[in-house]
Amino acid sequence: MTTPMGRRTGRPRAVTEQAILDAALWQLDAGGAAAVSIRGIAAQVGIAPNAVYTYYPSKAAVLRALVERFLGDVNHDRFIDREQPWRQRVEALALELRTHLVAHRGAVQLLLGGPMDGPNALTLRESLSEVLADGGLASDDAARASYVLLVYIFGAIALEVAELDQRRIPPTERDRVSTRRAVLDTLPAEAYPRTTETAGTISKDFTTEQFLWGLTRILNGLQA
Repeated sequence: MTTPMGRRTGRPRAVTEQAILDAALWQLDAGGAAAVSIRGIAAQVGIAPNAVYTYYPSKAAVLRALVERFLGDVNHDRFIDREQPWRQRVEALALELRTHLVAHRGAVQLLLGGPMDGPNALTLRESLSEVLADGGLASDDAARASYVLLVYIFGAIALEVAELDQRRIPPTERDRVSTRRAVLDTLPAEAYPRTTETAGTISKDFTTEQFLWGLTRILNGLQA
């Protein structure tokens, strides 16, 4: 028997934690967190289910490790480059997180469904606070602002991916705007006058333009 990735099952062999997380990620992308299972991981990497527990004690531990891996994949090079203006550094981080998580939509559930207190999560918060301090915020204000920004970034991404189906390749922004506009155009103006009046704008809720619009307003407030 072979898995969707072409690996043959049933033959015990040495595996790595990375291989287990690769298999979990494949399941996560295919059907969200509910689709991840120890048996499925074991079948995909070609080991017995109990062998997975020698690496991770539970499915929850696997999912927690996936969160850490996602956050560890964030490229900090531009983010920590003090030669760049602090606002551009925050925007670079926000856009990278959005691109990465929209491509792996099941990870959003994991990020919002548990504590972000692993080493990579703490590094992300630490780096963001440092960038905000570079922008002139006092330490306590930088800590508060970093929380506000993470709530906005992850919240906006969560609402965005909630509208996407489970296709591995999401539709283009243009297609999504067109689909949303078609739905909004069916609403009765007498019941939703402001919504129908601004349908062209609302249809762009989940675009890069809107994402940056909200981020810019937050940064403007912090800078003021």
